[in-house]
Amino acid sequence: MRIASVNVNGVRAAMRKGMGDWLDQVQADVVCLQEVRAPQDLVAGQLGETWHVADHISEQKGRNGVAILSREPLTDIVLGAEALGSDATAATHTGRWVEATVPSPAGDVRVVSVYVHSGNAEDPVKMADKYAFLELMTARLDALAETYERVVVMGDINIAHGNNDIKNWKGNLKSSGFLPEERAYVTRWLEAGWVDVHRVHAGDQPGPYTWWSMRGKAFDNDAGWRIDYQLATKALAAAVTDVRVDRAADYASRWSDHAPLVVDYTL
Repeated sequence: MRIASVNVNGVRAAMRKGMGDWLDQVQADVVCLQEVRAPQDLVAGQLGETWHVADHISEQKGRNGVAILSREPLTDIVLGAEALGSDATAATHTGRWVEATVPSPAGDVRVVSVYVHSGNAEDPVKMADKYAFLELMTARLDALAETYERVVVMGDINIAHGNNDIKNWKGNLKSSGFLPEERAYVTRWLEAGWVDVHRVHAGDQPGPYTWWSMRGKAFDNDAGWRIDYQLATKALAAAVTDVRVDRAADYASRWSDHAPLVVDYTL
């Protein structure tokens, strides 16, 4: 089962710029999207009839939005506050969580597409929203691990966990996305048994990064951040056979400021 995740930075713009070609080439069984920023009918319309789609759109117009695309029918679809609880009904938390079950030869796989707040270290309200969402997410991760054997939670977490996950880590020690309080959440998840399959596969080395600013020479200089994850339960992580980042060949061929994270699971 090939599972991919990518923040598309707007599904309409991404499709215009070449996302459809990537979808054809990657031959994934499941693709999770973040920041689709489109009404529900448009998400399905943009992607054609070859995919089963589950999505959660933000109440804040033109923002957020997550989706799961699957070649096989999706079951037990749960959106937003249905999974995260009543505290997730605030508009700022909507369009950030969708989960569903996908069949596989080895048994069902529970799949989650999540888009965590970016936050702003100079804006206490935005940081409070981010920490509140991370608390809700942590509780849901515990529940998922207790309920399902094979789970993968993936998406734009907007946190670089360690120094290897950000090119200029010394210059970003006070930046949102690399604050100690944010990084501690990822540590908690890993200590609870979740496996960061990308980091395990890549080993102890810088990158590979998944996001680069559209400004300046960040992409050309590979001055990126690794903020997109696939977090798997141990049973599912044991089935990983390959992990890669589908980084664009050059700046001009990018269709998002993120690159897809693609993982093969032998099931």
